[in-house]
Amino acid sequence: MNSQAPFPVNPTPPSAQVQSLVSFLEHESHPMIVLDPDYNILAANTAYQRQFGSVDQPFLGHKCYRISHHYDVPCDQAGEHCPMKKAQELRGPDRVLHIHHTPRGPEHVEVELRPILDDHGAITAYVERLSVVRSASARPSDEGLVGRSPAFNLALAALQRVAPSTLPVLLLGESGTGKELFARAVHETSERASGPFVVVDCSGLTETLFESELFGHEKGAFTGATTRKPGLVETAQGGTLFLDEIGDVPLAMQVKLLRLIESGTYRRVGGVETLHANFRLVAATHKPLEKMMANGEFRQDLYYRISAFPIPLPPLRDRAEDIALLVNSFLQRAGAGKRRLTIDPGAMTQLQRRSWPGNVRELRNVLERARLFADDGVIRTEHLPGAPADVSAARPPVAAESLAAVLATFDGTRSELAARLGISERTLYRRLKAQGLA
Repeated sequence: MNSQAPFPVNPTPPSAQVQSLVSFLEHESHPMIVLDPDYNILAANTAYQRQFGSVDQPFLGHKCYRISHHYDVPCDQAGEHCPMKKAQELRGPDRVLHIHHTPRGPEHVEVELRPILDDHGAITAYVERLSVVRSASARPSDEGLVGRSPAFNLALAALQRVAPSTLPVLLLGESGTGKELFARAVHETSERASGPFVVVDCSGLTETLFESELFGHEKGAFTGATTRKPGLVETAQGGTLFLDEIGDVPLAMQVKLLRLIESGTYRRVGGVETLHANFRLVAATHKPLEKMMANGEFRQDLYYRISAFPIPLPPLRDRAEDIALLVNSFLQRAGAGKRRLTIDPGAMTQLQRRSWPGNVRELRNVLERARLFADDGVIRTEHLPGAPADVSAARPPVAAESLAAVLATFDGTRSELAARLGISERTLYRRLKAQGLA
């Protein structure tokens, strides 16, 4: 915790309006800071000092982008979305998900920035409210979602938006992209987090089996039904029902699923009693539901009920910056009795250059296989399966000398240069800074 008193300010006295604001925000439980229009941190409440402050890194009077990102320029000039720039344009609040440097390391942080206007409508200051995102990690982690690439952050920001609501969520992505982990994160970020999280695997279920699994059955409903069995809808009471691979639900069952969602009622197989459901719906699929609707394979009315808030999940080939983070997380997640392994740079480079058609699931399986060959506890290139067909066409990391040469002859914008090199603008900025070229 910063040793300074609550809401100390820099030597320039703030206006009476800002002073009044400072006194008010001290009672807020969320970390909050006050900024001037030139990005300088004027003040911070106690909650901010506890979560983000550091005795070794004073922040008052410093630029917010230096403290939060270690940038030398505002976020928008480093390839990020700058909430202050947007709030200035809107003359209203803006909200964004960033990765901030904190005393605990890099963390996903939701930032909400509001401009403060004087009597003449001029912006005199900004109030920034910060919330650490607990549903994902920007560092190697023993469990849950892990990532920090722009594509991952986009999906995570959408998740953070919808999770506190009651809207149905539809997760769209290739097999192996982590749809169940995202669904669980929606549940754990919602008001139903203390309730059950129930998974229904819709793939491979016949009509009869699907109905029995979902709604349950009464004793004697069919041969072998020797007792009453509650269904997964009943099990999910007060929690979240996750319908994985909803595109595989038999067409005849889709109408019953629609009735459940619309009316909130159902009956067990063989029963006459009307039961009331109480769950948050999250569905997922790797199939093209819109194309299936056009072909008559998926009900249009059901699609519109489940797709109130679709979230596309990125394939691993679009998250190359996350591969090292994922690898270190999987190696850290060794089960009981398993050795903790490391990976040498050559093997890591090989993993980063693959296209990963099986996505995160394939990466995990490759590491589990390599574990069996790493007798000395180090995974090397010879322990990885050779798969020349799945090597990505993505460009290898740009060396310092080649980046300098490109800069000497390139006349375009930074975003155009990033596109030419096949990297994100934020990654380009970091490499330029690391190589003294920024």
